[in-house]
Amino acid sequence: MTQPRKAVALISGGLDSMLAAKAVMEQGIHVEGINFFTGFCVEGHTHAIRKKDTEKPKRNNSLWVAEQLGIKLHIIDIIEEYKQVLLNPKHGYGANLNPCLDCKIFMVNKAKQWMLEQGFDFIITGEVIGQRPMSQRKRTMPIVAVESGADDLLVRPLCAQNLPATLPERNGWLDRAKLFDFSGRSRKPQMALAKDFGFSDYAQPAGGCCFLTDANYSKKLVDLWQARGERDYELDDVMLLKVGRHIRPRPHYKLIVAREDGESRFMSGYKNDFISMHCASHRGPLVLIDGTANEDDLLLAGQIAARYGQGREAEQVEVTIRDTQGAERNIVVKPLMAEQMREEWFV
Repeated sequence: MTQPRKAVALISGGLDSMLAAKAVMEQGIHVEGINFFTGFCVEGHTHAIRKKDTEKPKRNNSLWVAEQLGIKLHIIDIIEEYKQVLLNPKHGYGANLNPCLDCKIFMVNKAKQWMLEQGFDFIITGEVIGQRPMSQRKRTMPIVAVESGADDLLVRPLCAQNLPATLPERNGWLDRAKLFDFSGRSRKPQMALAKDFGFSDYAQPAGGCCFLTDANYSKKLVDLWQARGERDYELDDVMLLKVGRHIRPRPHYKLIVAREDGESRFMSGYKNDFISMHCASHRGPLVLIDGTANEDDLLLAGQIAARYGQGREAEQVEVTIRDTQGAERNIVVKPLMAEQMREEWFV
């Protein structure tokens, strides 16, 4: 009896990677999933803390996909390694700060390393020709295979019939006729296949899974680099850029203003790392001060904080300022009027 072949599937949590893994499993291949955590994932805590996301399932979609498939999922932290991919992408950025092609090359390379260490035979991704403008084009897909070192051990089941046969197909591990020829940006073929496989619940098919593709998020990250004078970041920076209004009234500091109670609760975990403030006389949001603020800066910050509380129409609002050691003091401010909030302050 021959040993069953084993494949590792890159599981993003989206529909495509779920279908790609399932298509290979249908051919009797043992499949396990791998998910790389960069910190820039859209899913996770953001859905849990925002009221506007109430209807979205509170789950890690990668884990959920693995559960639906009945496979093991290996989650690997690549936050530090990924910095060089983001900061110095060989193939450049997409529309925003998304280094899509370099990102795919990096992750497939990491999957290849894992494959060799664990004794697996090939790699699966959910890529479809023409679906993404940077990394999933007829011209760039061979670049991913070559520069990642995966070469013809990289199988894309959803569009395999549009590509040269890979080693698993040539060796008879996979029946090429049972793979697919999807192309383009339409998700209708994938949704039809999901129905055939019996999947009725899955992540939004056309949704991106990385904050770096978002123009507003990318703008905030660039602002952070400019303010600090260096292109670097930590995980806490990445997380805080996902929440709140970011307002920079002066070059040397900015405010992160919670937009709702869920964000206030999340941001309260950073009160020992930043000066914070909240309205004491009226209900209002938690505000974090990122940077070095003097007394005049704190007065202006207090006026802005009051602007976003229920005392915005009051003559005076009492604001509590808390330092990183927990010491508190109160100041009295007049909330800024809407016309006093300058457009250039908003990051």
